[in-house]
Amino acid sequence: MSSAGQFAVVFPGQGSQSVGMMSSFADSAVVRNTFAEASDALGQDLWQLAAEGPVDALSQTINTQPVMLTAGVATWRAWLEQGGARPVLLAGHSLGEYAALVAADVLEFAEAVKLVRFRAEAMQEAVPAGEGGMAAILNLSPELVEEACVEAAQGQSVAAANLNSPVQIVIAGHAAAVERAMEACKTRGAKRAVSLPVSAPFHSVLMKPAAERLAERLATTRFSAPRIPVLNNVDVKIESDPVAIRDALVRQAYSPVRWIETVEAMTAQGLAGVLEFGPGKVLAGLVKRINAELAVEAVIDAEALKRVVAQYRQV
Repeated sequence: MSSAGQFAVVFPGQGSQSVGMMSSFADSAVVRNTFAEASDALGQDLWQLAAEGPVDALSQTINTQPVMLTAGVATWRAWLEQGGARPVLLAGHSLGEYAALVAADVLEFAEAVKLVRFRAEAMQEAVPAGEGGMAAILNLSPELVEEACVEAAQGQSVAAANLNSPVQIVIAGHAAAVERAMEACKTRGAKRAVSLPVSAPFHSVLMKPAAERLAERLATTRFSAPRIPVLNNVDVKIESDPVAIRDALVRQAYSPVRWIETVEAMTAQGLAGVLEFGPGKVLAGLVKRINAELAVEAVIDAEALKRVVAQYRQV
């Protein structure tokens, strides 16, 4: 129990990375050791990549996924080392779910780093470059976005991929269908429709070949029962059986991230606050838009960590 009431910790996914994102933790032994562990697992210096870039390399899916996982786990470990309380619930947005599973002791960290590198490669190779796309739709209801996607498909695939907040939904699918859906959303009153600079149409049915490869890899990966409940993306459900957790991760690759419902489920559990662990403040902003009543903090650097630990110290 923390001194500030029960809370959840959430971990961001791709899109929150930036060069220099962990620089405030440069003197933290636990953070540096976490990056060293990940670097040893992959045979690649992830600390240098996070600290110095270049941005093009950091933004490549095969690099972004392990770096963001490592940043989230490093922040989690620093939190515990400084006396931060244990949350009653964990969740992650897309890739962030893997960090949540490491924090819950479901996955060994070094194994998870290799797993997300494999996941990134499988996703990258599932759809030839230029054939898929993603776009953010602003200020249009999920129902109208879905209607626009059905109209725009025309024999191709396009659908909601990230239900991020009531005013932000990301769509994904074939590039041409995404373009048509953007226009269809605008005609239905969307404030904006913005193409996203991504290398693959994540969380769309086009990722099924990647999910099949991921399923084979997950079958040989050791999973343990979670020590802290993890609310998953695909079903907005807490699973304790490793077989069910694996299955949810496979389906997560080609199914929408149901973030609005995830935050609503946290609220239903009576939580007082939500903390985002890792670079950026994307999830903190989304949580606030979904439920303004929740106390939300983004633990993005060493100073924020120290301040928030003082609020949520183990008692």
